[in-house]
Amino acid sequence: MAASTQSSFNSVRNDILQRRFKPIYLFMGDESYFIDVLTDLLSDTVLTETEKDFNMLTFYGVDADVNLIISSARRFPMMAEYQLIIVKEAQNLDKFELLDLYAKNPMPSTILVINYKHGTVDKRKAVVKSILKTGEVFESKKLYENQIPAFIQSWLKERGIGIDEKSAQMLTDYIGNDISKLIPQLQKLEVSLPEGEQRITSALIERNVGISKDYNNFELQKAVISKNVVAANRIVDYFDKNPKENPMMATIAVLFNYFSNLLECFWLPRKDEQSIMNALNMKSAYFVRDYMTGLRNYNAQKVMEIISDLRTFDARSKGVDNVSASQGDLLKELVYRIMH
Repeated sequence: MAASTQSSFNSVRNDILQRRFKPIYLFMGDESYFIDVLTDLLSDTVLTETEKDFNMLTFYGVDADVNLIISSARRFPMMAEYQLIIVKEAQNLDKFELLDLYAKNPMPSTILVINYKHGTVDKRKAVVKSILKTGEVFESKKLYENQIPAFIQSWLKERGIGIDEKSAQMLTDYIGNDISKLIPQLQKLEVSLPEGEQRITSALIERNVGISKDYNNFELQKAVISKNVVAANRIVDYFDKNPKENPMMATIAVLFNYFSNLLECFWLPRKDEQSIMNALNMKSAYFVRDYMTGLRNYNAQKVMEIISDLRTFDARSKGVDNVSASQGDLLKELVYRIMH
C-alpha cells in the first residue's frame, strides 16, 4: 500500500492481463478512474461473452443485500472456470463489514470485485485485513498535479501516441488533476490526429482543446522565470482579455507550485540538474532547466517574498481587501511585483 497509485495500478493491471486472478478485490479511493478501469478489465478478461450469461452478476450497494452477495459468491460456476461478481458503489452497502465472513475463506472459483468509491474502508477493520490476506486491496488516490504529465504520456504511449513535455504540461495547467475531465480531452486529441501522424503537438492542442500555444500559464511561467518582461506583459494582457479561459486562480496555483519548489532548491547542498531532479521527484530533465534559470535570476529572500505575494493576491482575487480591482489588474500587479 506504500506504492504510488500509478505503480500499484500497473501491478494489479498486469496481473489481470496475465490472468493471475485473486479471489477477491477491494478497489477503493477518491479517484474513480483507476477503479473503473480495473473493474472493466476484469469484466473483459475473466469470462468470455458466452460465459457471462450464467456466470456474471452485478450488485449495487444502495439496494443490495450483503447476505445475498455472500451466498452468490459461494456458488460454483456453470460451464466455466470462474464466476465473476461485481459490487458497485459498495460504500452504500448496508452491513459492509459482514463481507469479512466470506473474505476469510473465499471460493477459488469466484472472483468478487468490490468497488468502494469516494473514500476508503478503515484499514484496521477485519474485512480489509482478511482481503489483504486472501485477495487484493488497491487504493485509488487522486494524482497530484505534478504527476499528471507523466500520466498523460503513459496513457498516450499505450495507444502508440507520443507527446512532448511542454504539451503535456499545457494540458495539466489547463485541466488540472481531474482525470474525468482529462481523459475526454485526450480522446479528442487522439481522434484529431492527422492520418499518418502519431504525435500530439501544442498546435494540435490549440486547435482542438482551446489552449493557446503561445498564451498560457506554461509560457507565462517561462517568461517570469527568465525575467522576460515584454513576453510576460503580453501574456498577462491576453489573459486580461480572455478571463474565462485563463482564471487567475489557476495562474496563481502554477506560479505557487514553481516558486515553492524553487525555494526548496536553494537549500540543496548541490544545485546540479540531477540533485534538483531527485529533490523534486522529477521523472524528466526537461523542466530542470527552469529551476536552474530560477536559481540564477532570483535569490531565496526574493522567492519567499514572492510566495507571500502569491498568497496575498490569491486572497485579493477572492475579494479579501479588494473592492474594485479586476482579475486582470491584480495579475498585472502581481507579475510586476514578482519580476521587480
